[in-house]
Amino acid sequence: MIATLVLADGRTFQGEAFGASGETLGEVVFNTSMSGYQEILTDPSYCGQLVVMTSPLIGNYGVNPEDFESEKPHLRGFIIKELSGIHSNWRSKGSLDDFLKEHNIIGIQGIDTRALTLHIREKGAQQAILSTESDDVPALLKKVTDAPGLVGRDLVKEVTCKVPYYWTEGEWEITGGRTLLKNPSESSNGNDLFFVVAYDFGIKRNILRKLKQSGCRVRVVPADTSAEEVLAMDPDGVFLSNGPGDPEGVPYAMESVQKLVGKIPLFAICLGHQILSLALGGKTYKLQFGHHGGNQPIMNLETRKVEITSQNHGFAVDAESMPDGLEVASLNLNDKTVEGIRHKDLSILSVQYHPEASPGPRDSDYLFEEFIQMMKTR
Repeated sequence: MIATLVLADGRTFQGEAFGASGETLGEVVFNTSMSGYQEILTDPSYCGQLVVMTSPLIGNYGVNPEDFESEKPHLRGFIIKELSGIHSNWRSKGSLDDFLKEHNIIGIQGIDTRALTLHIREKGAQQAILSTESDDVPALLKKVTDAPGLVGRDLVKEVTCKVPYYWTEGEWEITGGRTLLKNPSESSNGNDLFFVVAYDFGIKRNILRKLKQSGCRVRVVPADTSAEEVLAMDPDGVFLSNGPGDPEGVPYAMESVQKLVGKIPLFAICLGHQILSLALGGKTYKLQFGHHGGNQPIMNLETRKVEITSQNHGFAVDAESMPDGLEVASLNLNDKTVEGIRHKDLSILSVQYHPEASPGPRDSDYLFEEFIQMMKTR
């Protein structure tokens, strides 16, 4: 079956369809990770987007639930150079093709993903349509033109949990040669050192595993939970998660965070970092093509050390907008965008990148321990 991809500026690609059939719209972005397509597919931060993988062969190790970052895929479509004809991994429960069919995600393969990536780098991320139902480019282009972009949209409401819940799972470990088990010492047993409330703006499971592994009892709450409700739980700290889209599209989250600032230690990642920056009086803006992948270099401006980080965001904090008391803590070495902020008086740990990785390097894993130390100090 033929699939057609049409970008908002008229650039068109045709290839072979896989996964589900139909038609889907979203912002087309590229991811430079060499592996980890399962985590990327199930990362809620990709809600509203069509993801291009720059690695040429995808699907060779199938899919398995242990590597999912949420219950299901949230992206709008999947764009690759070549779908592997076989999948081979002892943990695999099925093929990528079948997984996308099951969750109604449209895929396209056989196109020049290098040309598409270069086009996005030059022209910027933009709305696009992926269709297996039509190859009428003018008609498809009109649908793209009429579709809303990401700026100002509230995509968090599409991915946040509906009711609060406790997270009890630590990091995975392999035991018995071929069995993947949770670490039994990390089960919920009432001996956790700290109680953390985690705002779910589109939270990844590995963040929750890291918090649990660090000795936290974690209660996850919906994005629209008020600050008063959170403070009534009497937590030791509050975590602000990653998530999709424009931070200015979720003003209710910013209002809640404003009421928490200065009252309790805060740890924020990605969208949570942007929301926290807005709450403190900063500004955000949309990047030309965003940062998506596991090879982004950042510099910690205090230690001057360079870390390779996993990132997934299309918006950034404006360095020139930092109010008094707030300063840039780390920078992206590719484009000098803000990667972290700190406050001279308040207990705040806030980064744009993903220290939990999954997929990606774990250079920044120590940040979870820094959050623990903040709560200990309090």
